[in-house]
Amino acid sequence: MEQIVSGGPLGMDQLMQAALYHPRHGYYTTRTPLGAAGDFITAPEVSQMFGELVGLWLAARWQAMGAPDPVQLVELGPGRGTLMADALRAARVLPAFKAAVRVHLVEVNPHLRAAQSRALESSGIAPAWHDGLDDVPPGPILIIANEFLDCLPVRQFVRVAGHWREKVVGVRAGRLVAGLGTPATLPDPDGRLAVLPEGAVIEVMPGLDIWVAQLAARAATAPLSALVIDYGSSRSGPGDTVQALWRHTKVGPLDRLGEADLTAHVDFERLVRLARAAGLEAAGPVLQGPFLMALGLEARASTLIRANPSCTSDVMSAVERLAGEAYMGSLFKVACLSSPGLAPPPGIDGTTAP
Repeated sequence: MEQIVSGGPLGMDQLMQAALYHPRHGYYTTRTPLGAAGDFITAPEVSQMFGELVGLWLAARWQAMGAPDPVQLVELGPGRGTLMADALRAARVLPAFKAAVRVHLVEVNPHLRAAQSRALESSGIAPAWHDGLDDVPPGPILIIANEFLDCLPVRQFVRVAGHWREKVVGVRAGRLVAGLGTPATLPDPDGRLAVLPEGAVIEVMPGLDIWVAQLAARAATAPLSALVIDYGSSRSGPGDTVQALWRHTKVGPLDRLGEADLTAHVDFERLVRLARAAGLEAAGPVLQGPFLMALGLEARASTLIRANPSCTSDVMSAVERLAGEAYMGSLFKVACLSSPGLAPPPGIDGTTAP
């Protein structure tokens, strides 16, 4: 608030950047957000099956890349390390892959780094931590981005009297309030924006361009494959998707800045378009449910139930939550960005989610 009072209104992207990543007050730099005691639960926290299937997917992509040794295995925003721990455990079925991986975790939160260290103790692999993807050493690379891109700040534009005006946040009577800036010009190559009605909201995620450029730069020097799993839409379109979660409850995006998780839906159509324009191959997006089923979710669930029949209800509940249409199965999308010339990625056959 002091920054707005002294410097004037902020765009939504600037507000999100400060609320999430401020060194002393940012949400992702100061607290442990995951789990029942936190603000939200991700798919790896729902069941070990999610991370195990991702681990097998990574092993298959490593083989498609020519089985390079070493290979950088990178997770962006790895939470408490649950996904990586489960993936490495599943990777034991292919010893050469596990021996080749060098684990890198891109994480800015010191509390989560400590949790990740504890989670990976039993793997026998010591991870390296980095503040950004550019800090990861060069070479062949596998990247996991599960619920990472939704944390990138977005700019919002509102259709008013035939013009696009950026949504900004100011202060009135000691409270944060949303308003509109001066008219702006937005690129509209296919004419979609011109026909949107009064009051329509368009979101632009500037960090998406930067991230894809990072991938393309690495892919120009060594094989690369990146798995993207996030909630969002398969086709670009209007809508205000910025949301805040505090203690597993939705709150207003301006209500608990620095205390609540602020996210926005990922525009997968734009992600794929940017990737292909940068020279990467892009498969998907597909729905998370069919993706996990194609990787063997039901078979893995059956194995767990046979080993411990008393857990049948919990295992089946996790399957439904991960893959059911009413849950993560349809809300979350999956895409793969990779170097040209690799075999199609498992579970992502090139068709687009509805």
